[in-house]
Amino acid sequence: MNDRERRSALGDFLRKQRSSLSPEDVGLPTGSRRRTAGLRREEVAQLSNIGTSWYMWLEQGRDIRPSVQVLESLASALKLNPNERRHLFFLAGESLPPYLSPHKESIGSAFQRMLDDLTPNPVYILGRRWDFVAWNDAANEVFSISSASPPHEFNLIWRYFTDPVWKGRFKNFDQKATGMIAEFHTASARYVEDSSFAELIEDLKRISPEFDRLWLQHETPGSLEGFKEVEHPYMGLLEFDHITLQIPNDPDMRVMIYMPLPATRSKLEKYLPKGSPAKESKG
Repeated sequence: MNDRERRSALGDFLRKQRSSLSPEDVGLPTGSRRRTAGLRREEVAQLSNIGTSWYMWLEQGRDIRPSVQVLESLASALKLNPNERRHLFFLAGESLPPYLSPHKESIGSAFQRMLDDLTPNPVYILGRRWDFVAWNDAANEVFSISSASPPHEFNLIWRYFTDPVWKGRFKNFDQKATGMIAEFHTASARYVEDSSFAELIEDLKRISPEFDRLWLQHETPGSLEGFKEVEHPYMGLLEFDHITLQIPNDPDMRVMIYMPLPATRSKLEKYLPKGSPAKESKG
């Protein structure tokens, strides 16, 4: 769509979201009888901390450009879900930024069924801080995800650098570690105000000399996809092709899929229990 059509669509979207909310939904008094359902324009402006006239111009499709901060305020005021927030930024012509307020990460039942259906392919979902959000039984068998590792119980980076069992399962540790830290640098830069990142990084630097050394190098991020080898305690060498998919509604969450080579698939099919449900982190 051209710029005029995009602004018109933005105005329609804002009106639709405004009309779907009641004063009670946003903590405002009902007040006098309303001629139409939904919030008034001045109420949305008040909740978003912007001028009423300026908000009206947005709904009218005027040639104005809301800032990222204004869009975040509107998303909060209109109680947009992740998909609606993404659509708001698209219509405003802005790239989707990370959440200003870190939110609890979880998946829906459809994603849980997907994880199940992909067995015997080990699959897990990582959140913005590389915490395991969910996984299937195959991933748990290969990576022992459900065995919590305090104090960062379900964090991939923490386990990779502090858990001897994890270190022993991956070949070419230093090579993989360099690429992993370069990617994690990028992830942490998106959430500079999230104190949980700083806590994790400081704990890693204190506990792991390898992490402390590699963290200062600031290597260029590269692809973590491709061929992977895992040394399993009783299945032996497992070989996978690995790909990463983003979740459109929350780009900071990624689906990590390990596709076993034929010999590895046979081992997994032999050892995996049948019909095990997908698991989701409670942390």
